[in-house]
Amino acid sequence: MFSKIGTFDRLLDFPGLKLDLRSLSIAIVLLGYVIFHYRINRTVKGPRMWPLLGMLPSLLLHLNNTYDWVTKILIDCGGTFVFKGPLMSNLNCVVTAEPANLEYMLKLRYNNFPKGEYFRTLAHDFLGDGIFNADAEAWKRQRRTANIEFNTASFKAFMISSVQELVQGRLVPLLQNVARSRALFDLQELLLQFTFDNICMVTLGVDPGCLGDSRPEARTFAKAFEDVTEATMLRFLMPTALWRFMHFLHIGSERNLRASLMTVNRFIDDAIKTRNGSTDLLPGRTLNGSVDLSPGRADLLTAFMKVKTETGDPVFTDEMLRSISINFILAGRDTSSVALSWFFWLLLHHPAVEERVLAETRAILSKRPSVSLNAADLNFTVEELKQMHYLQAALSESLRLYPSVPVDQKEVDSDDCLPDGTHLKKATKIIYSIYSMGRMESIWGKDCMEFRPERWLDKGGNFVSESAFKYPVFNGGPRLCLGKDFAYYQMKWIAATIIWGFEMKMVAGHVVEPKFALTLYMKNGLLVTLQPRDLLRD
Repeated sequence: MFSKIGTFDRLLDFPGLKLDLRSLSIAIVLLGYVIFHYRINRTVKGPRMWPLLGMLPSLLLHLNNTYDWVTKILIDCGGTFVFKGPLMSNLNCVVTAEPANLEYMLKLRYNNFPKGEYFRTLAHDFLGDGIFNADAEAWKRQRRTANIEFNTASFKAFMISSVQELVQGRLVPLLQNVARSRALFDLQELLLQFTFDNICMVTLGVDPGCLGDSRPEARTFAKAFEDVTEATMLRFLMPTALWRFMHFLHIGSERNLRASLMTVNRFIDDAIKTRNGSTDLLPGRTLNGSVDLSPGRADLLTAFMKVKTETGDPVFTDEMLRSISINFILAGRDTSSVALSWFFWLLLHHPAVEERVLAETRAILSKRPSVSLNAADLNFTVEELKQMHYLQAALSESLRLYPSVPVDQKEVDSDDCLPDGTHLKKATKIIYSIYSMGRMESIWGKDCMEFRPERWLDKGGNFVSESAFKYPVFNGGPRLCLGKDFAYYQMKWIAATIIWGFEMKMVAGHVVEPKFALTLYMKNGLLVTLQPRDLLRD
């Protein structure tokens, strides 16, 4: 017996066998780890869990259809699930699309669900302490100032006149030229140029002239603004340590962010210097060549600069004014243009809706003493825009399916529990998917995937709004969008003018799909052709 044991000991001393036993031990451990995570996958609701990496690989595998992937998971999980990132990372969060949860966070327990330190840190280089990146007193001060300005008669008149100026003086002539040439063009890019000019006029009192103009400084600013937005979005997909490391070494997306941000800041600072009456500026023109509209104009920058302390000092520093301006430009540039792009794309697939919009516009214009068939002469009044109930319903239905801001984020200030029973620890990040909410049968019924503007109309054909917590496209609670009414005026004016004057066709074979970004851009734009609409045939 002792000789057998000695023989076994000698076998263990054999190098090859030691290696095999070591490999077998490692394989057993790995197999156990995989079985352990498999068992977790069977009990944890949500995407597949991967060893060490959590659910991140599942997300990365669906970057081309992230929003639809998240929607499917939310439906399968009953409206809420927990996303677990890699081990030792900060990518853990709760994802929800439950209206009761939104009402709880955005209204009932608003103070316990701020933007939070995580969001503010990632977006701070771009948004600074501006209104969309601020909490507590800093947010209240800006909100109060903006709210007062938005409700003044002079500012409302300025907003409407700026839209009229751009539509009739720039957009329509440009579209007429495109229609005559029958050339294809990217409607999304054209709308981005329009809304960028418009929001810069409203916010800065400056017309950059991007739409139909070759002014290089303004186009550089617009491109840099878009690049900063994309680079900031990438931070939300990375572990904090990684993007901070890239930022420190000045490489990759962080290098692009820094360079583009310098361009954006220079442009905004130029507008602030103009408003401060700097002597090195030509009258009526900024350093970068854009036209200064400030004399007699009620722009937001001027309104914020007028706010003084009891001792007469400015409440907002130049750095704060820059952040405030960037925040409002981000809100006004991307949201309306992206919303209109998806709206026109839906009309291309639903001609009956377009015909009803056209009929509504014709009925409204028929009340005028004389009706011009030329789109360049429309000049809608505010009262006429208010009468466009079906158009507002169609725009709202488009935003339901393709919200300009597909997701938003909050952070828990102290331990809490959502109405659906989800327990939240302090500092937990909560993502609410606005995109998913518009596609959930539990919220909108069995026809939730259909583009049906009629769901927004009462029996008399009047537009009826929905709860902000069922339809959080314009946020809800204390942070409800101040520019909601202006956004509808702007979108109605543009949509009614284009539909009245032109027939649109999409380029054959062009693929339209969402881009994974802060706003729901079309990844490949919207390539279309135009031809003048022959209204006389009716």
